[in-house]
Amino acid sequence: MTKSIRYPKIKRVKTPPEKKLLVEFENGVIKLYDCTPLLQQQIFQSLRDEAFFQCARADSHGYGVIWNDEIDIAESEVWINGQIANLHF
Repeated sequence: MTKSIRYPKIKRVKTPPEKKLLVEFENGVIKLYDCTPLLQQQIFQSLRDEAFFQCARADSHGYGVIWNDEIDIAESEVWINGQIANLHF
């Protein structure tokens, strides 16, 4: 039987400049995630609008960063591809 990987849940999200997300996980780790590569994909085109991008928030159960019912980023994506940020929330 394959054991599934469990990633820490997302606690809080901030949106610093340049289409980045500052994400705090439940274990206290803070990561900086660059969303600019996602903007090349059709599903993420709405994130080009700065006002809409600023609406990013943590999913109520911590399983990702969400903007609306159609656009989200999984916690595993941010955990794996985000860079450790030596910043405080």
